[in-house]
Formats: sequence, C-alpha cells, structure tokens
Amino acid sequence: MPNPSILILAGDGIGPEVMAEVSKIIDWFGAKRGVSFDVSEDLVGGCAYDRHGVPLHDDTMAKAQAVDAVLLGAVGGPKYDNLDFSVKPERGLLRLRKEMDLFANLRPAQCFDALADFSSLKKEVVAGLDIMIVRELTSGIYFGEPRGIFTEGNERVGINTQRYTESEIDRVARAAFELARKRSGRVCSMEKANVMESGVLWREVVQKVHDADYPDIALSHMYADNGAMQLVRNPKQFDVIVTDNLFGDILSDAAAMLTGSLGMLPSASLGAPMANGRPKALYEPVHGSAPDIAGQGKANPIATILSFAMALRYSFDMGEDAARVEQAVETVLANGLRTADLLGPEGGTPVSTAQMGDAIVAALDASL
Repeated sequence: MPNPSILILAGDGIGPEVMAEVSKIIDWFGAKRGVSFDVSEDLVGGCAYDRHGVPLHDDTMAKAQAVDAVLLGAVGGPKYDNLDFSVKPERGLLRLRKEMDLFANLRPAQCFDALADFSSLKKEVVAGLDIMIVRELTSGIYFGEPRGIFTEGNERVGINTQRYTESEIDRVARAAFELARKRSGRVCSMEKANVMESGVLWREVVQKVHDADYPDIALSHMYADNGAMQLVRNPKQFDVIVTDNLFGDILSDAAAMLTGSLGMLPSASLGAPMANGRPKALYEPVHGSAPDIAGQGKANPIATILSFAMALRYSFDMGEDAARVEQAVETVLANGLRTADLLGPEGGTPVSTAQMGDAIVAALDASL
C-alpha cells in the first residue's frame, strides 16, 4: 500500500510556526512507529496572494484534491485588509472547502483536566467537558445566491441568502448521527425554525433521517439562540450538536472558549469518500493567524497537533495512535507546561512554541 499522503498548507501569521511542530510529530511516527507519510507543502492565503496574486493557485487546489488529507495552519492578517473581497486570504480557505465538498465540519470542545481552572466558567461546569459540534460547511448563508452589495434608490443594501436543500441537510445529519453512535448516542440539532423557513426544513429533514435510520440515537431540537445560552449555562448536557453553517460558526467559537483557549482546539472538515475509501479531508486549528505574535515563538501549537490527531483518526483509521497523541498532550499539560495563552492570573514562565512541541514528542517517546 502506498504511504498516506498529506498536503501541508501552513499559511500566514503563526501558521508556519505551529505547523513546524506538527512536522515533528509526523517525523516521530516515521522514526518510532514505522508509519511514513508522503508530505508535500504549498501556499494558501496571503502568502499565496503575494506569490501568485490569488489566495489559492489552481495547481494547489489540484494537489489538495489528490492527497489523502490537507493540514492547514491559518490565513489572513492586517496586511491584506484592503484587498478586494474576491482575493482576500480567507477566500482561499473557502475555495478549498467548497471545491473539495467538505460538508461536515467537526469541532470538538474538550476540557483537559489540567486546564479546568483556566476556563472563564466555574470548574464544575467545564471539568470533563467533551462535546462535538458538527457544522454544515458548504452551503447556507455563506454561499447562497443572490449575494452582494447593491444600490436600491438612494442607498446601498447588503444581501446574503440562507439556502439549504434537503440533500445538504440529510448528509450532515447522517454525519452527526454516525459520530453519536461512537460517542454517547445523543444528538441535539440547532436551528431557528421559529423564524426561518430554512430552519423549518432543517428540523424536518433531521427528524426524518433520525426516524428512518437512527432510532437508536436520542435526538433533540433546540433553537440556536437558546443553544448558545445553554452552552455557557450547562455545556455537559450536550454530546453531539449538529447545526448549519452560520450558527455552527458562532456556536463552535462559543464552545471553544469553554475550554479556556482557542489555541487548544482542533477541527476536521470531511467530505464524501474517495476511491480509496478515505474521505476528502482538511484539518486545521480553530485559532486564526494571530499576526500580533507571529514570528515570536509565543503561539500554542497544541490545536494544530490535535488536528493532526484527528487526521490519524478520521482519515487514516489510526485511532489508537490518535489517542496516543492526545494523551501526550494531556501529559504535558498535567506536568505544568504552558504557552503564554495558557497562563492564568497567577502568571508563570511560558514555554515557547518549539519547546511545547518538543515536550509533546518527549511524551510520545515515553509512551512507547
């Protein structure tokens, strides 16, 4: 069998720094576990615009379509704020998601025991938290037509269209139910069926899929605004949350802060299976490019390392090795190592991006 193939798109800001630590983990698997990956690298975002005049070159898009998994760092920065909307760095990421048809975005929110005191919520509210938000990623208001800024009479109007088909809702609902079968068997579907027709359709389709094929899963429905309140009131009531593109964007960022830092949270964006049975897949940390700390060795690489762990689990069927990486992260945190974003009010001396990566590699060595 050929080696699994990975395309690394480190991107902008802190992207190259955190991705360098993932490369250490990939190298460790080759040296210590006998698992080699065929790794290639390319550009996305602002750095791609600087080189090619577009945030994602067609050749890079073709590479992304051909590999087993894409690992992405981050895109954007103030340098690119005045670019035309069509060539902003974020358009490169949106193109990847759209053309790879990555319809299911998996955003876990897990609170490591060592960081339970670091959340802005009380420890008893977040300790042991382990939820998964499944966000529909390729449709909804971010892609619907018509869209744009138009002139009506003597003023301008901005228009975005929320649009979903039954099949788009069906497939992301199935992704959520399948995940729930491997977890605690509970799905909460969130929308705004009280005021939006797209929400009415969403609720009807999710219920239909459940009744036909997943009656073993406990399904509940909740309005998305109430869901946001419940996430900060009692987050452990949830197991898997499935929702649309816009609400998923908002709710997953809210859930991210329950754990204390965006620097801790990975994500996976999955599509339909390829010829080899592996899903089209892109893995990336939740955090942005953080240009204010780029190049200073302050970035937390854990979210990107955990994104690679998700690749091991969902793209390469290496669940035990994914758990090994996650346990190495837990061990390092339990030993008190912290990057700057993880220092509490009491302060302390932070470790650098590279030191955190080295410590995780050392913990992997100790796990053998």
